[in-house]
Amino acid sequence: MGGGGPRLGRTDMESYRVATLAQPAMRSLLRFERQPPGTAITRSVLVAGGALAAGAGWLVVARETRPAAVAAGASGALLLLGGHRANHGAGGPTDRMLDDLLDRVWDAAVLSGIAWVARDGDSTVAVAALAAVSLSFVAGYIRARGAALGYSMEERHVTRGTRYVLVVAFLSFGWTWAVWTVAVMSGLAAAVRAGQVAQEERTA
Repeated sequence: MGGGGPRLGRTDMESYRVATLAQPAMRSLLRFERQPPGTAITRSVLVAGGALAAGAGWLVVARETRPAAVAAGASGALLLLGGHRANHGAGGPTDRMLDDLLDRVWDAAVLSGIAWVARDGDSTVAVAALAAVSLSFVAGYIRARGAALGYSMEERHVTRGTRYVLVVAFLSFGWTWAVWTVAVMSGLAAAVRAGQVAQEERTA
């Protein structure tokens, strides 16, 4: 007779394979069960805000500026509400990631639409909108990268809400300065976040 431990029978091997294959699903189930209360509501609010942002972008390209302003304003309000919930106990990491992603979607849909429509008319508006969306993506990247490296990079909802309001004001009243203000705010946000990372790196 050979030495060593007891041999596994076919049934034991099959059970082992099933248990091994089921481990990822069990981990996902445990993560789902650990979700904070209200997560489903938070996620629904964020998704609704993202859908309205896409609709607002389509309305901008269709040159329906007043309906676009309404859709963009409603979208911004929902994203602010969902973001507040996600960052204050009614959401998990997935919801916070979704919040950041949909904020970028809002900028891409609405500001890119403004730049597209203005390209043949007021070139200053097109330049301002492109600058705003580009700097917004840079600021978002710096925030996400800093947070991934363990630095404290918090999003101020007041600044974000002001950005939404200014873009809606442009759509409602045609104020070119509002889009330029958004571009400046996005640039300042990128600079401030880069400064935060550099300062925390020095003090680490």
